[in-house]
Amino acid sequence: MKPGSRMNCTSDFDKFVSAEIPPVTNVSLRTAVLKHMMHGPCGHLDPERQCMQHKSSKGRCKYAYPKQFADSTTNISDGYPVYRRRKTEDSAKIRGEQLDNRWVIPYNPYLLDLFDCHLNVEVCSTIQAVKYLYKYVYKGHDKISFNIAAGDAVQVVDEIQQYQSGRWVSSIEAMWQIYGFDLFEIHPPVMPLPIHLPSMQTIQLRPHENLTRVVSNEKRIRTPLTEFFKINNDNEHKTTERYLYSQFTEHYRWDKTIRTWFKRRNKLLVIARLVFVSPSEGERYFLRLLLNHVKSPKSFEDLKTVNACNVLRCLRSTTSVCNLFSFLPPKDPVNLWDKYYTALSEDFRRDHPNDAYTVRVLTVQKFEQHLEAMGKCLRTFGLAHLSETQDIVLRRTRDIIDALNAPIPKECVKCRSSLNPEQQQVFDTIVEHVRENKPGAFFVDGPGGTGKTYLYNALYAEVRLLGKIVLPTATSGIAAANIPSGRTTHSSSRFKIALDLDVPLTCAVPKQGSLAALIQATSLIIWDEASMARKET
Repeated sequence: MKPGSRMNCTSDFDKFVSAEIPPVTNVSLRTAVLKHMMHGPCGHLDPERQCMQHKSSKGRCKYAYPKQFADSTTNISDGYPVYRRRKTEDSAKIRGEQLDNRWVIPYNPYLLDLFDCHLNVEVCSTIQAVKYLYKYVYKGHDKISFNIAAGDAVQVVDEIQQYQSGRWVSSIEAMWQIYGFDLFEIHPPVMPLPIHLPSMQTIQLRPHENLTRVVSNEKRIRTPLTEFFKINNDNEHKTTERYLYSQFTEHYRWDKTIRTWFKRRNKLLVIARLVFVSPSEGERYFLRLLLNHVKSPKSFEDLKTVNACNVLRCLRSTTSVCNLFSFLPPKDPVNLWDKYYTALSEDFRRDHPNDAYTVRVLTVQKFEQHLEAMGKCLRTFGLAHLSETQDIVLRRTRDIIDALNAPIPKECVKCRSSLNPEQQQVFDTIVEHVRENKPGAFFVDGPGGTGKTYLYNALYAEVRLLGKIVLPTATSGIAAANIPSGRTTHSSSRFKIALDLDVPLTCAVPKQGSLAALIQATSLIIWDEASMARKET
């Protein structure tokens, strides 16, 4: 919470939490409190109530009701305050007994009046709050409630008396615990290696330190990367061993105290991971690229002497070239495409050695799919002409293949034979249009629980059994999870519909992209909760 909204004293507690019966003038709130927020009666008024039967209660209410009267709210050591419960003449008859403020469960007036249900609100400002929020972390292993009884005996069921708490421990786990073996470990250790440009490393500065002195301190500005260069300089004539930056931790260990590398004497394996650098960072991204290919560089300048693109073949993969297009748009995209086309089409030329047209179509599709995954398309870089002449038969994109291979759950197949008359009528009408490839739009209306999702599952199974593509979608994620292969319709899912009201309402679906090809090949689109979508879309 923001500082201005925090509850710092007991007077603030009364603004949000009340433990008193509202006055008769506030009819709706008083009705809600008396209906939902009155505990008991228990104690001597009703010793048989459930809160009195808990094994730790010892003849008292386990929630400590009735509470004591209090003229004002006070805070105590366990973090839960004693709320204001003034002694007044106001009371109400609840479950046959006259109850006053001592029996009121703490509540928030606004929330209780809004939702009209049991809504207990407490103020907690100590470690108890953390334990309450994360109680499932502290509760221990999962447990079950069970009872053993004779099969023929007729017994009075008393769940409180018969309750047993236990956890199943297998023989393997028991022996593991007895011998004290570790239950988890991280092996081998992983060391993140920083990547930075010259004089752009991160330095930690304490509040009392002088910035100029810290920057001029040779020890403070050392990093694993700068010391990596230094070791390579020192070993230039001493050894023939040459390592990549990512291989260095296998042979040297980093001492954080004096900030330098030492030759590793033991055989402990430490895996190095170069920190992630986005291609949009430009020079730092290319520095990471060079460090992954150049062995034992002596300095930043030494790295620049290698023609990485040609000698090290750093840009031979489709992903690498697409990264350049997406994050660092080239000045001449057509020339770059022509230059690396042979390398990009190598896999397809192996599969189709005598069909240059098919190779070109498949290469363009693969390249286009990489760009779409990054939110771009061929038209963005003036390369739309590459896909304009493609044969639609060859456009079996990954999305289309996945849709045709989508599983058909058995329970959905069974739905087809158990539809009621109204569901069957809708089912037959829609399936007829799918079989005959006729266009149509249908709106299925009905209250919750009338079997709309059941009908959608039947339609999904029928269309998939026909060998056709069906796209099950929904406006909300919960509804989408109820249909096989369901997806939401918003910007990061099926139809790329924008969520932000300030952006253009057109969907970000490239005309020649794989998603467009999937929609063209689809026979049926199921859109659950369509009426809940933005009317602008």
